[in-house]
Order: sequence, then structure tokens, then C-alpha cells
Amino acid sequence: MRGPGAWWRAKSTPAKVETYTRWSFHAFAVIELLAAGLPAFAEVGPGRPGSWLLLFLVGVHAATCAVTASRALDWTRGRRAQPVRLLWVLTTVTAVVAVLTFVIADHAVKGDVADNAGIFSIVVIFGVGNATFGVRGQKRVLAVVGGFAAGSALLTLLLGTPVSGALVTAMVVMISGGALAFTAVFSVWLLDAVYELADARETRARLAVAEERLRFGRDLHDVIGRNLAVIALKSELAVQLARRERPEAVEQMIEVQRIAQESQSEVREVVRGYREADLGVELSGAQGVLAAAGIDCSVDGADTAGLPGEVQSALAWVVREATTNVLRHGNAGQCAVALRVGEGQVVLTVENDGIRAAGTEAGDAGRSVGAGSKLAGRSVGAGGSGLAGLRERLAVVDGTLEAGPVDGEAFRVVARVPLGVEGSAARDSVVSAGSVASVGSAVVPGSAS
Repeated sequence: MRGPGAWWRAKSTPAKVETYTRWSFHAFAVIELLAAGLPAFAEVGPGRPGSWLLLFLVGVHAATCAVTASRALDWTRGRRAQPVRLLWVLTTVTAVVAVLTFVIADHAVKGDVADNAGIFSIVVIFGVGNATFGVRGQKRVLAVVGGFAAGSALLTLLLGTPVSGALVTAMVVMISGGALAFTAVFSVWLLDAVYELADARETRARLAVAEERLRFGRDLHDVIGRNLAVIALKSELAVQLARRERPEAVEQMIEVQRIAQESQSEVREVVRGYREADLGVELSGAQGVLAAAGIDCSVDGADTAGLPGEVQSALAWVVREATTNVLRHGNAGQCAVALRVGEGQVVLTVENDGIRAAGTEAGDAGRSVGAGSKLAGRSVGAGGSGLAGLRERLAVVDGTLEAGPVDGEAFRVVARVPLGVEGSAARDSVVSAGSVASVGSAVVPGSAS
């Protein structure tokens, strides 16, 4: 079963920052009620009509602030237009509520004007902070803060506050409102930076895949380009000789056949070399990459000495693929990689806590895996998926692959390869058929197409 915090763990890092920012400003509405509404209610007295009106007015202002902050955050993320009208509504509500709370408190209590000005100031301060959430630019933010401070001084003077008290109120609004406005501006900047970093990471991954495809295409061109040109020329020569019924045409076609067979062998060698990877290098590289991304990665049993080369290559691709998935598609804080050798087999386990919603479609592994992996959301048997690519590699050494969520709390990839297997006829069929198919579609083996 998924724990109570599963909804939070299912979010990406940018989504978490956005949720935190949104609910922080919603919490300001509660703070306003506690700092202004309840004290005013208690001061006037629960049994008097004015107390409930004060509490209602402060509640209306707090709700307006919360709605404005939410709409402004949506505008920041490009989900809606700038809430200009709502900002004017907030400004108007702030002025009206501030004046009414001042008048009602003064009429009901007849106490110190400073107490009434305190409630007035709190309402204006929270209005400033939420209003600056919906504007951009240093000059506009300063204009909003200065405008609210000047308006506060003018309103308190009209309400009978001495000049000194009005100036103090303006200074309080300027300083406290400015601090809250700075918080709003900084929160927006931080949120934008987090989303930009996430986009940059995804772009970097895509560029790496594209660069690898270009390199592979260049290697193939260098290897077989000349041979194909020779085959074309000799075939044309053989056609001309055959039309003239010259016996040399047979010799030319034999030569074409020989070059074609050599080219096929060279393509297989290129693909085979392209598919090879070093397990030890991949294990240490995975730990370094994940650590650089702020993910705690532990590697247990990293001694790969004695393992056959083909087994190391297949398992190295599992490590590479799983690491890529953790970085690109999960939201992990921890990742554990374990390599165990015993009982005639080697077992590689990669587990991380960045699982998202589990898939629902069954496949040959029993289900589609969770979205915490690049293998997620795809049918297990779907062609071109990362899971199918890894199984193709493991099939060369008679290995198996299991991938899926564990108790809704983690995502685990387990690869098992029997020892003493040097490959079989499957290797030739996989390399010649599967690899050449990959070349034709210009995909990186083992990654999503």
C-alpha cells in the first residue's frame, strides 16, 4: 500500500517547489486571520455585532489574497493571463477592509488609535505582499509597495490619526510590506529557476542521445561508405559486361559478393563494439552522476573481476539505462545498486525511491512498470521501449530482467545472468537482426525510440 506521503513523493522537484510556494502564500491568509481577525474579534467582544463583522471582513480580505496568489502563480507558470483585474480587486478590497476595520474597532472600543492602526497595518501589509506576486520588474514592485505605504498614510490621516501616527503606519507598511513583497519576488524567481534547471537537464539528455546517434551514423558511414561505392561501380561494370556477353561479368559479380559479405561483417563488428560497455566503469560513473544530481547512491559488490566480458557488457547497459531513468523520469532521493555473484548466476539490482503512479497494463512481466522509470507507461512487450532493449541485450547471455514498483514505495530493476554462458546462436541473430534494425531506425540501443 502507498503511504500517506505518496502524493508528495510522486511529484517532481519543480512540482514540489511550486506546491510549497502556493501553500506558503495560502498559509499567509491563515496568519492574517490569527494576527488581525482574532485579536480584533476578542478586543471588541464576542457578544457585540461589530466583532463578527470585523472577523468577516478580515476573512474576506484573506480569501482574496489567497485567490490572487494562486492566480498569480498560474500566470508565472504561463497557465493563464496576468490577473490584472484581480490585482485591482485586491487593492480595492484591501483599502475598503482596512478602513472599515479601523472605523468599526474605533467605534466599538473607543480605545487607543494605535491599536486600530495596528489592525489597519496588518491588512495592508498582507495586501502588499500578495499584490506584488502578480507584477514583474523592480520598478513596479517598488511602486506597489510605495503606493500602499503612501495610501496608508493618507487614509489614516483622513481617519483622524495624528501625523506622527500616520507616518509610523506608513513606515511599518513600507518595511513589513516590502519584506513580504521581497519574499514573493524571490519565491517566483526560485520557482522559475527550478523549472529552468529541470528543462535544461532534459534538454541535455536529449542532446546526448542525438550526439550519440550522429556519432554512430558517422561511424557506419566511414566503415561501409567506401565499400558501397565500390559495389555500385562493380555492379554497373558487371551489367555492361553481361550485355556484351563477356565472361568477366561473372568475376565482377563474385567480387561484388565478396565485398558485400565483408561489409556485412564490418557492420556487425561496429554494432557489436557500439553495444559493448564496461560494468565497472558504469557502476562508478552511475554513483558519481547521481551524487552530482543530489541523489544518495550506494554501490555494493562492485568487484566485476572474473565476470565474462559479454555478461559485464549486458549488465553495464542495465546500469546505464537505470541511472538515466532515475535522473530523467524519477524523483529519487536515494538509489541503491547491488551486484551479487553466487549460485551459478550474477544478480544486479538497482532500486530507487522515486516511483510515481504504477501502470495498469499487463505484459510479459505481469504489468507495465511505474512512471518512476523510462520503462514506465509502456507495454512490456512494446517495440522500441527501454525494457525491450535491455531484455534483448540480456537474451544474448541467457539473462532475464524484472522491473516494477515495490510496495508502492520504490522502483526496482533486477537483472539475472547465469554464469558459464558465453552466448549462443542467439547472439548472432540478435546482433545481425536487432542491431541492424536499430541502425536503420537510427536509435540508440536500449533507449526509447
